[in-house]
Parts: sequence; C-alpha cells; structure tokens
Amino acid sequence: MAVLKIFYNHKLINKFHLKLFTKKNAPGGVFCRFFDDFLLKLNMRAFSKIAVIITIILVLLVVAGGFLYFSKNKGSQELSLQLPQQKNMKLTSSVFKNNGLIPPKYTCDGENVNPPLQISEVPEGTKSLALVIDDPDAPMETWDHWIIWNINPAISSIDENSVPPGATEGLNSAKQHSYSGPCPPSGTHHYHFKLYALDTTLNLDPASGKKELEKAIENHILDFAELIGLYQRK
Repeated sequence: MAVLKIFYNHKLINKFHLKLFTKKNAPGGVFCRFFDDFLLKLNMRAFSKIAVIITIILVLLVVAGGFLYFSKNKGSQELSLQLPQQKNMKLTSSVFKNNGLIPPKYTCDGENVNPPLQISEVPEGTKSLALVIDDPDAPMETWDHWIIWNINPAISSIDENSVPPGATEGLNSAKQHSYSGPCPPSGTHHYHFKLYALDTTLNLDPASGKKELEKAIENHILDFAELIGLYQRK
C-alpha cells in the first residue's frame, strides 16, 4: 500500500493525472476515479485494522495490569499471624487425608455440606477454638469458605453437616453465615482447614469475617493445626 501511495503521489504521475485523467471526458477519467476509490478503500481498511489492533493491545494491557495488581496485592489483606513454634494439636478427617482429595459430596458438585473433622491434643488452658477454611488458589484473592469461632475446646469432633453447639459462624467470602464447599473455576485448588486454640473467648460481631477474626485472635494463639484438602472439578 505504501508503494502504491508513493507511486501515485510522484510529481510526474500527478502531472500526467492532471493533464490526461481529470477532464470530464478524458480517456482515463473512469480509470482515474476507480484508482482513487481503490486507494481510499485501502487506506480505510488499513485504518480499521490498525484501530482494531490498537484496541486489542490496550485491552490486553489493562487486563495484564489488573492481573499483576491483584497478584501483587493478593496477600496484602491477609494478616500474618504469629503461630507457636511447637504445634501439638491435631486436625484430621475421616473422609480425606492431609493433601488428599476432598470427596465431591462436600463440594458444590455434591451436597455442599462440611466434612467431618476430628480434633485432638488441644493444649491445657484453651478457652475456645476457631476454625477457618480458605482457598489461597482462588483467582483474585484468598476465598474464605467457613469461619467459626468460640468452639468449645472440649469437643473432639465436628460432625458432617453440623455447627458445633454454642459456636458462632462468621461471614465467608460469599457473605454467608455457613459452610461453602470447594468450587474451583479451573485446575486443582488447595483448601486449608486451619484450627486455632485460643486463651480467650471472642466477643465478635457475627457479621465479622476472617480479617476481623484474625485481628481478634492475634497474640491469643496457644496452638495451631492444619489440614489441607485438594479438589478439582470434572
């Protein structure tokens, strides 16, 4: 296209055009008009393509910038809790092993109820337990699936599809006071079941989420146990 334009704008060609092709009834008049229209269409098509390419590049830059921003700030709202160096408390499940696959029954593909959990070796002096289940593999930020506090430290298990008596359920990322099972959009996600033994009971608003819970239990953690389950949708 550039070659055609340069050729067409050459002085000799323009002079030839003016003398032979611009008269109304000149022999080359029809061809000249056709040639002008042809070059105009080429320019318009080129402009349209360039506009589309520029738009695509801008959209990709915005998406990439947003992804980098969220990746950089993904953990910025996660409170870094000081955990005890020596951990004795245990958290297990009868339906999956640590780093094992969570059965579909306990996910959005099944009944979406909490799996049974077993608790042991709770330290002396524990006044309450708190449980957090979250997914750090979620696309934008860690997704909180279940938030519970003021669990009686005397219990040895949390039954399937149940809330420990007297415990308080906070708000999960779905803004629900309940368990919300794994439902990864793609790939295999890791679901962290985190149990905290505390030297106090908590006076938290039930509308609180994980952020408020973590702030409240800071400097009150006697022991910590973690169970990790995996899930990928078929």
